[in-house]
Amino acid sequence: MGEIAAELGVSKSSVSIWVRDVGFEPRPTNRGHPAGPKHPMRLKKEAEIEQCREEAVAWVGELSAREHAMFCLGLYAGEGSKTSGTVSMANTDPRYLRTLLAWLRSEFDLDEHRMRARVYLHEGLDIDEATDFWSKMLGVPAGQFQKPYRAVADSSIRSRKHPRGCATAVYSDAFLHRRVMARIDAITSQFDIPG
Repeated sequence: MGEIAAELGVSKSSVSIWVRDVGFEPRPTNRGHPAGPKHPMRLKKEAEIEQCREEAVAWVGELSAREHAMFCLGLYAGEGSKTSGTVSMANTDPRYLRTLLAWLRSEFDLDEHRMRARVYLHEGLDIDEATDFWSKMLGVPAGQFQKPYRAVADSSIRSRKHPRGCATAVYSDAFLHRRVMARIDAITSQFDIPG
């Protein structure tokens, strides 16, 4: 369409309207690289990623309970709900939610019957499969899941949909929320910048 618009001196949107009923074969997305062995730059990138991963694993080592707690508090400070009354966090990556819940369960005396979860999932995707997945990942029975939010995809915003959606883990306890936020405040107060 860009070539047609340039040739005729019109906008691409005009060309788009004129040719909307015309079938076409999309160009390959590999930018002309032939199929077969990986490009040397791709191999270099993959080697660097692996090197960084190995260095990171060696640097992190075995986390202490305190380091695990500090990570979870930082995670919650960035991703968790600041609304009073509940400790809750949403994410598409089950590792973050599992890590946070493991810490909460080990650090505080939680009543598992008060734990809730909710799934945000685009229409057309399998809500039962997503609920089952998140239930297993979070250790929260499916019966304790709140009504899911079914989003209508907006192609102008994004084309990629997470097949298992985004889960929110929720524990309703105002005092627990205050305790978590107080720990975060105690950490961040050490980094206060003088006004």
